Amino acid sequence: MTEATGIVGEFLSLKEGTDADLLAMQCGDFYEFFADDAETVADELDLKVSKKSSHGSSYPMAGVPVDDLTPYLKALVERGYRVAVADQYETDSGHAREIVRVVTPGTLLETTDADAQYLAAVVDGAATGDDGYGLAFADVTTGRFLVAEADDGDEALTELYRFGPVEVLPGPEARTDDDLLSTVRERFDATLTLHETEAFAPKRASHEVGDQFGRETIDRLSVGTPAIAAAGAVLDYVAETGAGVLASMTRIQAHHGDDHVTLDATTQRNLELTETMQGDSDGSLFETIDHIETSAGRRLLKEWLCRPRRSLEVLERRQESVAALSSAALARDELQDRLGEAYDLARLASKATHGSADARDLLSVRDTLAVLPALVESIESNPELADSPLAEIVRRPDREAAADLEQTVAAALAEDPPSTVTQGGLFQQGYDEELDEVIERHEAIKEWLDTLADREKSAHGLSHVTVDRNKTDGYYIQVGKSAADGVPDHYEEIKTLKNSKRFTTDELEEKEREILRLEERRGDLEYELFEQLREEVAECAELLQDVGRTLATVDALASLATHAAENRWIQPELHRGDRLEIDQGRHPVVEQTTEFVPNDVAMDENRGFLVVTGPNMSGKSTYMRQVACIVLLAQIGSFVPARDAEIGLVDGIFTRVGALDELAQGRSTFMVEMSELSNILHTATDDSLVILDEVGRGTATYDGISIAWAATEYLHNEVQAKTLFATHYHELTGLAENLPRVANVHVAADEQDGDVTFLRTVRDGPTDRSYGIHVADLAGVPNPVVDRARDVLERLREEKAIEAKGGGSSDPVQTVFDLSQGEFRGPANADGGEPAAEGETVDPEAKAVLEDLEELDVNSTPPIELVSEVQELKERLED
Repeated sequence: MTEATGIVGEFLSLKEGTDADLLAMQCGDFYEFFADDAETVADELDLKVSKKSSHGSSYPMAGVPVDDLTPYLKALVERGYRVAVADQYETDSGHAREIVRVVTPGTLLETTDADAQYLAAVVDGAATGDDGYGLAFADVTTGRFLVAEADDGDEALTELYRFGPVEVLPGPEARTDDDLLSTVRERFDATLTLHETEAFAPKRASHEVGDQFGRETIDRLSVGTPAIAAAGAVLDYVAETGAGVLASMTRIQAHHGDDHVTLDATTQRNLELTETMQGDSDGSLFETIDHIETSAGRRLLKEWLCRPRRSLEVLERRQESVAALSSAALARDELQDRLGEAYDLARLASKATHGSADARDLLSVRDTLAVLPALVESIESNPELADSPLAEIVRRPDREAAADLEQTVAAALAEDPPSTVTQGGLFQQGYDEELDEVIERHEAIKEWLDTLADREKSAHGLSHVTVDRNKTDGYYIQVGKSAADGVPDHYEEIKTLKNSKRFTTDELEEKEREILRLEERRGDLEYELFEQLREEVAECAELLQDVGRTLATVDALASLATHAAENRWIQPELHRGDRLEIDQGRHPVVEQTTEFVPNDVAMDENRGFLVVTGPNMSGKSTYMRQVACIVLLAQIGSFVPARDAEIGLVDGIFTRVGALDELAQGRSTFMVEMSELSNILHTATDDSLVILDEVGRGTATYDGISIAWAATEYLHNEVQAKTLFATHYHELTGLAENLPRVANVHVAADEQDGDVTFLRTVRDGPTDRSYGIHVADLAGVPNPVVDRARDVLERLREEKAIEAKGGGSSDPVQTVFDLSQGEFRGPANADGGEPAAEGETVDPEAKAVLEDLEELDVNSTPPIELVSEVQELKERLED
């Protein structure tokens, strides 16, 4: 194909010079895509494809209007494309174009999503000769910038899950970590971008961070080289993509794990914090407590939920605010009404620094700044609120500076400005003297033109006279044909129509030239003034972020108070001890749709491990999740669903519940169980809360019991975390007799005349039996199957032989392993008699396995090694 020239050639040349997937090039009033890009965009966005000829060849072409680029750009980026944008500018020889930015998922400003939109970088310390990992998180839409450290890859993934980045820049060493990269792709649905390696170099990164945030910042952050390298790479990437928002990144903060409760990715998913197991937001804990008025408040509340605090002082201040707001209903309603008038100041500040804020955006800044003094007034006028930490919260921003900026914008812009900043009509009269003079002269000429037709009729006795303007003829006087012969001599005919003629005059042409000059001057002057005003707002980005944080904080606290007041939640007593006592606790989500049966939990230094038994479907899992959710809510400063609660702060919440979502990825249930159990046993501390649901169910019964038994002992003896362990292995209830901190509780059921009722009530002590067959009946399993199951169960209980119906065997054999007695009992006789005596028919290998099992010290053997030993013993038996 002949090399393209003209616009197509310019497009292809620009495209070759960028690593973006697509290029949108401005051509007048449209952004055009050519060649393969046009075909791709047309398929993705359902655009019409036309043809553009260049040097004898034809190229596909698709375009969108300049003013409509934003939604199309957003749609392409959300589909995973990196889109370069080339803007048009004037030169002495005509038009030219250059790429002004590359839009990626992490640098997309044009978002309507209220959630944070983090760009992240991950650096493996091996690349800098350090231990652990460094991470950086930046939200270009708000200017938020955080750095964090992680001890290992699992902890790094936990932090990534906590922030949920939309785009991740892996450092040089991290690019070879297949587990990390695959998890980022699959679990976070994030775009992986290989940014230039040099950007992660510690010296260069240090300069980037120092230039952006101040040279003393690195020492203040107290983080290692990997974290600084990650931060520098993010800054370099944002600058390179041309997002133009570095000015909105006014502060960098260190996210220290010891400030927050550890919530790994599994726990966040199992507790359904922001979405359910099915991936829906409805039914999540966040949606349940969301009574938010602002998008910034929604982001903050979600952040609190995913990053609970460990500081007793911080949590007590939040509690005091929630308490005041929950009891002052009218004042709270007034505050929320005020907040409903607020816009997202952090994102408006980012748009101003980027240069994309229009006049309506600046009016939104004005209106939102006006909310702050209204909040102050509402809080200070209510004694209960005035005595709470809320008064201090709303006094944090520089209210005088905020009022000055509000007045500056209010005095400048017209109340209903046009949608684009080049149309004119942006400013109020009196804002700029020169602009006022231009407008005044323009209006005078406009009035002269508006009254010209009437003056011409009167002066020359003409009828059917109009004055108008179009692009072809400019301003003209139009006279009906019947009167056209009577026009004065100074009229110059310019066009003949079917029923009229058009004329111009020297004076009209002079007025036209003058009004065009004035319109051009007004447009230029208003644009210059608007850019100055926008720059003035951009220079106040930090102030806007401060005010925005204040409004978001009040909004989040008011949301918690609203939910507490409407759902009879109470203020828990928080302390740094081991005691966890919840009286009549409820599950915060389930209670919204169900007549919930409340339950108690009591744990302390002497009762720190609860073995939870009870029938399937009776509520064991809900009970344990309920405890975890109540503790988590308490550690965001919220009230909790209970009659009373005393909660010792925890440093982490760990759960091992289910593995259904992993099966499609080729990982067996048992492997997922063991991986998650391993993480808990390695990570949890004596200040943690651990929730285990049916550990060991993914493998053979005896393996499962062995693993559950060993894990219980290790958690009790070594980790010493507060633990709730639900199990259907009733053998584990015997641990309470030997391990001092273990206690049994069960979910009660009532059986009368063969009918079982699940009471949903948790009581002390182990359950006396299982109700699995009853559950099968409830689930609709056919009656013959249920009846046969009852028969088989009865024979098992009596240790009688079971003949497989339809199997044709006349010598059925049942092998009994009595774990409670710790002995292997040989094959039962076909008639159900006693099994053979030991040594008579016992397989030698089985006996050797039992001897090895007796010698295995479960207290001193590390958990993973113990699992491996048990698996080996199992394989020996199977062989």
